Amino acid sequence: MSSFRQRVAELLIAQQLVKPEQLDKLETESSQNGKSFARLLIEQGVISESKLIELLSKAFSLPMISLEKYRMDPAVTRLIPERFARQYTLVALAKFGDRLVVAMSDPMNIVAVDDLKALTQVAIDPVLASEVEIRRAIEQAYAQQGPAADAMDRGSGSEGPDDTIDTAIALLLSEQENTDAPIVQVLNLLVIEAMRSRASDIHLEPMADTLRVRYRVDGRLVESHRFPKAVQNPMLTRLKIMSGLDITEWRTPQDGRFKVRLEEREVDFRVSILPITHGGKAVLRLLDKANLSIGLDHLGFLPGSIEQFKAAVQRPHGMILVTGPTGSGKSTTLYSVLTQLNQPTRNLITIEDPVEYQIEGITQVQVHPEAGLTFASGLRALLRQSPDIVMIGEIRDFETADIAMKASLTGQLVLSTLHTNDAASAVTRLIDMGVEPFLVASSVSLIEAQRLVRALCAKCREPFTPSPALLERLDVRPSKETTFFEAKGCRHCRGTGYRGRLGIIEVFEVDERIRELIVSRAQSWEIKEHAVKALGMVPLRQDGLQKAAMGLTTLEEVVAVTSEE
Repeated sequence: MSSFRQRVAELLIAQQLVKPEQLDKLETESSQNGKSFARLLIEQGVISESKLIELLSKAFSLPMISLEKYRMDPAVTRLIPERFARQYTLVALAKFGDRLVVAMSDPMNIVAVDDLKALTQVAIDPVLASEVEIRRAIEQAYAQQGPAADAMDRGSGSEGPDDTIDTAIALLLSEQENTDAPIVQVLNLLVIEAMRSRASDIHLEPMADTLRVRYRVDGRLVESHRFPKAVQNPMLTRLKIMSGLDITEWRTPQDGRFKVRLEEREVDFRVSILPITHGGKAVLRLLDKANLSIGLDHLGFLPGSIEQFKAAVQRPHGMILVTGPTGSGKSTTLYSVLTQLNQPTRNLITIEDPVEYQIEGITQVQVHPEAGLTFASGLRALLRQSPDIVMIGEIRDFETADIAMKASLTGQLVLSTLHTNDAASAVTRLIDMGVEPFLVASSVSLIEAQRLVRALCAKCREPFTPSPALLERLDVRPSKETTFFEAKGCRHCRGTGYRGRLGIIEVFEVDERIRELIVSRAQSWEIKEHAVKALGMVPLRQDGLQKAAMGLTTLEEVVAVTSEE
């Protein structure tokens, strides 16, 4: 726990406003979803914002200020770069000689104060203000100098004199600026626009004459901008600096990451740079920790399936496999499970390539094959760390599978992923890798397969009557009360007809009959047939059709991601 949180906790306990166990719960929640500790205290009614500021003011012997009616001086505000102000939640208020008065929500952040001193070359005098008021002041103050976050609400591809990205690009190309402010502004705006658009990836793609920018929204790539070729090198160089990469190396792939905080959302960006014909292609993956705290109930499980899955993850040992193609949400499902299992009484260790979400309280290992740290060697090492729960990013070979299976039989709960088309195929894939059938039968307790489909926009979806031929081909016999819907498009969903994605899922537990089938090396279709008939497993397509009948998605989406049974 940071010193600021410790001091706040001590104050609240001294005032008998909260119990230690409540603080532990809030601390865990803050670490998991990226929300500030103080904001959670206020939101959950532990203490009012004004009372908290008053307590902190007395404890730190610092003056407090209300920014609600404070008139910001743009010349003073701009002494601190916008990215710095947003990162540390602070704003400059006044300058007197060689002293700068700065409103802060966390006055014990020594790193921020020291960085400010180095940046401004003056002494820093902190004053206390509420986090909400500081963030509002930041939005208002920096909106006057260009990168206004509110401008992103217009959506991508907008044109005209008020288009802030185009303005920043024009400023960058004008060569009238000797600083890197315009390029910082361009990247800030792109990141904010992507977050506001609910994008999962940002693609910066060098073409022969332009730099194309595309966002992946709800699984589909949408072109948002085409920039002049001249901005390519400054943008990619700046991106490398932000991600901690070598700006002199352009011949080999590079991977890095950086963090952004916007409107109380803390989002990690994983950056991949790939040398291509026309330069370096950059793909930024947005990893929002808030997605991990929504729980299994909101991932798309039907009631029967969710109960099976929850029961399996509460077992002390065994192996749970999540299968599906790349981009089907396997990692999100596993991280959601880990987040719920993350308790001080358990030792959770993951080995991944790469580590996607960094979660406090979980030991995470990044594989480095060139240094000899592979999934197999890393798994051997981490099993000597006395883990209760182990998550393996992906089972790729016999050695990893064999060690994982044996670990699940000796007291660990093992979670992992496989690339297979359905749940039953995971069994035959493991056997094809060389794992003994009896080992698969005795270690695997549950297998889940999933796909992602786009969810219909609830504000504009329209009733739809499918043709008899389509219903017959899908083997669907809807009742009179069943209503299917189709996508229309509105402002809320940016004209696509879809907003967000949901999982279509099949889950089956390994019972005694399935173990017999596995040991006898039965085909995957035989295992699947038993799971459907005897265990009531709902196959992927049927699960998708049920969700289409519930008005959650369209028949076209279901057909696009599932095969015929």
